[in-house]
Amino acid sequence: MPANNRPLSPHLQVYRLPLTGLISITHRITGVLLCLGLLGIVAVLYSIAAGVAGYAAMQSLMSFWLSQLVFWGFIYALLFHICHGIRHLIWDAGKSFELLSLQRYAVYELIASLLLTVLVYSFF
Repeated sequence: MPANNRPLSPHLQVYRLPLTGLISITHRITGVLLCLGLLGIVAVLYSIAAGVAGYAAMQSLMSFWLSQLVFWGFIYALLFHICHGIRHLIWDAGKSFELLSLQRYAVYELIASLLLTVLVYSFF
């Protein structure tokens, strides 16, 4: 059999995605999670409409620590998605396509989404 000298493509254990690539993938994942989270919002609204017993059951479920973690994960995903959307608006204006500004805006986006989540948490 002849030797095959074609290059091997890198796989996920070797190739390290840049920060902008990770943020792009995370933006897509948060979009899917936000769609799934809307089902949770519908469940909360349904429990409110179901009456006092349904509302009490939902309130006891939402006081559980894992439910709180999911809720704040939903809030973070929403704020991250908004921050990345603003970044896309900047790109739509034809700005910040240089490598250094891409990386800088990626870090700004992460910091802004975390700070906004903390700000929203401080109101609750």
